[in-house]
Amino acid sequence: MRWIESKSSRFAGLALAGALILAGCSSQGGRQVVEDKSPAGQVASTDPIKVAMITHGAPGNTFWDTIRRGAEEAAAKDNVELIYSSDSEAGRQAQLVEQYVVQGVDGIIVTLAKPGALEDVLAKAEEAGIPLVSINSGGDVSAAMGAFAHFGSDEKLAGEAVGERLKQDGKTSPICVIHEQGNVGLEARCEGVKEVIPETENLYVQGTDMTQVASTITAKLQTAREVDSLVALDAPIALTAAASKAEVGSEAVIASFDLNAELVQGIVDQKILFTVDQQPWLQGYLAVDSLWQNHRGGFEIGGGKNILTGPAIVDSTNGADVLKFAQEGIR
Repeated sequence: MRWIESKSSRFAGLALAGALILAGCSSQGGRQVVEDKSPAGQVASTDPIKVAMITHGAPGNTFWDTIRRGAEEAAAKDNVELIYSSDSEAGRQAQLVEQYVVQGVDGIIVTLAKPGALEDVLAKAEEAGIPLVSINSGGDVSAAMGAFAHFGSDEKLAGEAVGERLKQDGKTSPICVIHEQGNVGLEARCEGVKEVIPETENLYVQGTDMTQVASTITAKLQTAREVDSLVALDAPIALTAAASKAEVGSEAVIASFDLNAELVQGIVDQKILFTVDQQPWLQGYLAVDSLWQNHRGGFEIGGGKNILTGPAIVDSTNGADVLKFAQEGIR
């Protein structure tokens, strides 16, 4: 499905605190109306610029709403007209990128879940002199594809963090549920888990069909009673896995990547053991801000290295604190 929306510059707070770089997908249901808590102030006095953000996210997934909300907040203070579009099919995502190259936007933000499909069109952006940054996925190929910065989590490192945590809890037989085949970031997450716990098994499901996801996970838990942990790579998958676990009566613990308010509530209620947050609001905010800085003074943040926004573990020790931010739509 194709989703395109233009958002004009709007007056909001000028956050004088610089870009936060923190070490450290996601319920269905679409954008939530949340209170704008930006501090009152003045929009940047620099000339307006137009930035296009093109992701591989599907409409209705609040993970991408969180990224977009961060981008919109930065755009509001930086006098940036932000155009957001997305398509989960890599070829159509590439077509969207090309559309904005032709339009001559002042900057492009892109996700690189399937980088091969975007290689040619990003070369055209580079030839046109359009500054490029990437977010969320593809950090290992970002610089080679012309981006001067990448904002996201090291997916393999995040997977290793999950494996270490499960290993500490005595888990030896995880199942890692991959909901989109060919997504390099998801594969890297499971690779990281397997690096720590070699017995990890990948289970492929169709993330766009939650009925199929539920039936596949349920069948696996019924036939593989030795499974002691199930790693989901997205909050809706984790919540579906928790329901399958309850249906089967499995003792397997549920761990996840990414979060939304419902998932964090599940952690507080001890239905989910923990999740790894890549802090997507920061990805959107820092990406827009970095392009504004590039136009403002030719700055290229990061020194050619990826800027990590994760992994950050959310579990029973901090879940209640994170929940209030998740309910605001910024975690």
